[in-house]
Amino acid sequence: MSVNNNIDKIISREREIEKLLVNSSQLKPSELAELSKELSEIKLITELAKKKDLIIKEMLDLSEILNDKTADKDIKDIAVNEFNSLKESVSNIDRDIQFSLLPKDKDDTRNVILEVRAGTGGDEAGLFASDLFAMYEKLSLKNNWKFEVMEVSETSVGGYKEAQANILGHGVFGRLKFESGVHRVQRVPTTETSGRIHTSAATVAVLPEAEDLEILIEEKDLRIDVFRSSGPGGQSVNTTDSAVRITHIPTGIVVTQQDEKSQHKNKAKALKILQSRLYDAERQKQQDERSSSRKDQVGSGDRSERIRTYNFPQGRVTDHRINLTLHKLDKILNGEVLDELIDALVVEDRMLKLASNEE
Repeated sequence: MSVNNNIDKIISREREIEKLLVNSSQLKPSELAELSKELSEIKLITELAKKKDLIIKEMLDLSEILNDKTADKDIKDIAVNEFNSLKESVSNIDRDIQFSLLPKDKDDTRNVILEVRAGTGGDEAGLFASDLFAMYEKLSLKNNWKFEVMEVSETSVGGYKEAQANILGHGVFGRLKFESGVHRVQRVPTTETSGRIHTSAATVAVLPEAEDLEILIEEKDLRIDVFRSSGPGGQSVNTTDSAVRITHIPTGIVVTQQDEKSQHKNKAKALKILQSRLYDAERQKQQDERSSSRKDQVGSGDRSERIRTYNFPQGRVTDHRINLTLHKLDKILNGEVLDELIDALVVEDRMLKLASNEE
């Protein structure tokens, strides 16, 4: 089906929704919210179509000058340049419309559960994990997302064995989903006297936050243990059994929470993370079934895949999935230009999906 046929259908749907919203008093709140959301998405496309129509009218006007044999040469030259510029604009709008018509990832608008874990590399891996966690916190601040720390397990030298956060904001998962995978760092540790570069790694998992009714967890499937929370090195930091460990028996997934002094709050946090992990596992399974060749994704989607290298001596960051290198390491870790990498990944993902859609 051509883009124009799709646009005609979308314009027709836009009018239909607008008529329904005129009589909004007859709609249920859930129906009203759903229609308003659909209309908002549709208008993004119809506004592009209207913009394209106006540009085409300008091009038709310029065509009259270009075909006028009596027109002044200088005026014709200006008209040629303007015509070519407008032609490029139409091409860009067509591409934007095609992107807008691609099937949406329903999870893109969700909040996320961020999990960062130290990998190979001992203390240095823990320090790098804390750097990454801080990077995402700074990025959240920059984008006006709410960053809520859920759990942090520290190493004896101030790094993180693992850390979890809930990031809340519209479209967070759509922006951060490509961050999942192995992040590698190359730098000289502060304890290294010979100046030798060490390589270590940390794993990042970005899970779409599950809603309560989507993942139903039965009590019989859970084993819940409570214990006294501890700090770095195992020293006790709480005199009550407030820490909670939940094991989901069917899958073997284990979630531990001990940041809160209240056992009830730790249990609620652990269940929230468990729900998101179960939802993500189902999401991964469906993605595998839809595309066994994985051609329509940036990277394989495998959490064990090495996706990015942060090279401190050269001040560069390389994303291996799109072969993009930026010599802006400090600004990326500071959350300032990480969006530049994310933008490139989002565009590449759209291009792959568009190519797959056209096959």
